[in-house]
Amino acid sequence: MNREVALKIVLGLVGLLFLALAYPLMMFVRQDPALSRMFSIYVALGVFLLLAIRNPVASRSLIAFTAWSSFAHAAVMGTQALRNMVSRGELVGVAILVVIGVALIALAPAKQRAVGAFINHVDG
Repeated sequence: MNREVALKIVLGLVGLLFLALAYPLMMFVRQDPALSRMFSIYVALGVFLLLAIRNPVASRSLIAFTAWSSFAHAAVMGTQALRNMVSRGELVGVAILVVIGVALIALAPAKQRAVGAFINHVDG
């Protein structure tokens, strides 16, 4: 399996996982408004990750944002779990977010070179 196909599979899985947060979002709207607000961001991100499957190169910034924001969220959540501010069970979520971040960074499309500048220089 080539790198682009693997990236598309990861984008699909992560997109669906984030989209699946729509259900708990609805359940926590009244019980924990802050959590439901966070879930709403992940649901929206899930939609855009699914759209990114069509052209991952054009969605390079979105992929990088998803990876690095997953690391940031994992760092905060991990620190909170280790300081007993939240349940130790949250460490499962930390592991999932780290795996998502690593997979997206490892499979991220390479930065594209400016082909137009090269053509203009040769033709010039």
